[in-house]
Amino acid sequence: MAAEHKYDCLLFDLDDTLYPLSSGLASEVKKNIQDYMIQKLGIEEDVVAKLCLQLYKFYGTTMAGLRAVGYNFDPDDFHGFVHGRLPYTMLKPDTVLRNLLLSLPIRKVIFTNADKAHAAKVLARLGLEDCFERIICFETLNPIDNDKTVTRESTTTSSLKIFDISSYIDNPDSGLELPRTPVVCKPSEGSFEHVFKIANINPEKTLFFDDSIRNIQSGKRMGLHTVWVGTSHKIEGVDVDIALEHMHNIREAIPQLWEAADEKSKRISRRQKVAIETTA
Repeated sequence: MAAEHKYDCLLFDLDDTLYPLSSGLASEVKKNIQDYMIQKLGIEEDVVAKLCLQLYKFYGTTMAGLRAVGYNFDPDDFHGFVHGRLPYTMLKPDTVLRNLLLSLPIRKVIFTNADKAHAAKVLARLGLEDCFERIICFETLNPIDNDKTVTRESTTTSSLKIFDISSYIDNPDSGLELPRTPVVCKPSEGSFEHVFKIANINPEKTLFFDDSIRNIQSGKRMGLHTVWVGTSHKIEGVDVDIALEHMHNIREAIPQLWEAADEKSKRISRRQKVAIETTA
């Protein structure tokens, strides 16, 4: 009985979680982000790689970091450039994962920092588009009508004052204050709060799957049970409940999900049998 009530929702990251990092799609995303920074924002090519990494480190996504330090651009344009040119053929239908997900009568929700068009294409390529109750994505957490700071209008960067994050890192005692981003995204705890409210999620009864240890740690602080995807080994000192090398290993790693489902099916069958016998 305890296993049945432990989880009533499974919350999944999308990229490099539902499909492995080895697919190579992440490298294509990184390349497109850096090309966008060079071609659309006018950032010098020789500093792009370092800046990209710094922004990702401090803000969770390079896009969130770019907005924080002062670059003003249309998020739709960014996503269209970064994701619109991806070779989605690198992803193949995953019937194994599809069958595993469909065999679980538990709510399943996607929580991704990516935009809805990208999420839809990834799920379609994997053959998982009908496996989830809903998709919470960039547009969900950053609705244009409610967030005046996430504008759909482009502004030339030449007239903007850009925060020098490299100087901030090199001179931590210089009195510089790291600017906040207007973008709501993982790993901020605020993004998790929004997701819980939007999808009516009880974190204490939810299992959260993500490939990013930062996202996992944020989820853990917010009360979620956590599954770190992409490795079978936990890191000493890092609070994570389960380490899962590949989503295909989910049944072996978390058998209680199926045990609870089997018990629920048995109880339903018993009730149906009693109902039939009562009316006979």
